[in-house]
Amino acid sequence: MKVKTILVSQPEPKIENSPYFDLQEKQKVKIDFRPFIHVEGVSAKDIRQQKVDLNNYTAIILTSRNAVDHFFRIAEEMRFKVPDSLKYFCQSEAVAYYLQKYVVYRKRKIYVGKRTFSELSPLIKKYKDEKFLLPNTDKVKPEVPSTLDALGVDWKQATFYKTVVSDLSDLANVSYDVLVFFSPSGIESLFQNFPDFKQNETRIAVFGNTTIKAVEEKGLRVDIAAPTPETPSMTMALQKYIEKANKGK
Repeated sequence: MKVKTILVSQPEPKIENSPYFDLQEKQKVKIDFRPFIHVEGVSAKDIRQQKVDLNNYTAIILTSRNAVDHFFRIAEEMRFKVPDSLKYFCQSEAVAYYLQKYVVYRKRKIYVGKRTFSELSPLIKKYKDEKFLLPNTDKVKPEVPSTLDALGVDWKQATFYKTVVSDLSDLANVSYDVLVFFSPSGIESLFQNFPDFKQNETRIAVFGNTTIKAVEEKGLRVDIAAPTPETPSMTMALQKYIEKANKGK
């Protein structure tokens, strides 16, 4: 079965040189982008109900750009002046770089991990006398609380934003050769929008083991998987599959 159309369950890339655009051009396929899930912030009232007083914390753990946005949004809603002395523990360089949207970088105490949460933990351990706040989503990776508990630090987790299923009803009569998923939430959204979804000839591409598991639990077939040593990115995995499927087109 040849591949002509692909739906990626994420927002369209904002950068001009996205590998998806290269893939579209090289392989002569049509790629559409549509977020199957989106993020909604909770209100300051919700934060108070979680018994969170921003004055009580000396350090913030930021695991994503969403966490950065929603921490500063809540601070503004609560008229909380973020002190210069606040320490920021960022899971990755991308998160730390994004922080510059809100703070003057060189005047702040910012500690940066490499990529995963476990790589950030030695830095947190070094400052174990701080009082840490983890502003996060309602779907927290289990390794995060278990790592913090194991470090024995004083920390509190609060839901500052939620992952919400997007309305995809306008796609009811549209079909694609390949659907691309990056999280179990994307699979959840597919079935909430289309409870009677049947895979049939549709190929499913997934990124990451937890997403593979979510697909298989729904009785669906994984046709394209990334990352692998051969294809570390989704676009590379798609390209390899399309080249094979579209041979002799």
